[in-house]
Amino acid sequence: MEALYTATATVKGGRTGSVASSDGVLQHDLKMPKELGGAGGEGTNPEQLFAAGYGACYESALANVARKAGVKLENVVVTSNVSIGKDPTDDGFKLAVRLDVSMPGVDHSQAEDLARKAHDFCPYSKATRGNIDVVLNVV
Repeated sequence: MEALYTATATVKGGRTGSVASSDGVLQHDLKMPKELGGAGGEGTNPEQLFAAGYGACYESALANVARKAGVKLENVVVTSNVSIGKDPTDDGFKLAVRLDVSMPGVDHSQAEDLARKAHDFCPYSKATRGNIDVVLNVV
């Protein structure tokens, strides 16, 4: 693959440290959620960052697929739910994703078709395919 863009972020201190992008635009403290045994508090975590990236990428893929199909989308909302839980195969952890996709004014069956096509097209979906469970939920 010929890279068109490379994002670079540096993490210090793991889940209880900080993250910063190379251009300085992204700068956050990282906090482990209470649900995972951490203190919680002000800061983000890897699951929130992944949810944000996946949701944004998926919505762009959806817009691309709809444009190619001649469907005008307005006020689309993608809510990306990233869960982390125990992996019984190795006693570690694994991720799962549910994408709640709202396409106001689009027939439900057509919206489901566009959602599936966007999932086939989205780079995040391609990266996760076969690795984590991803559920598309057209609302």
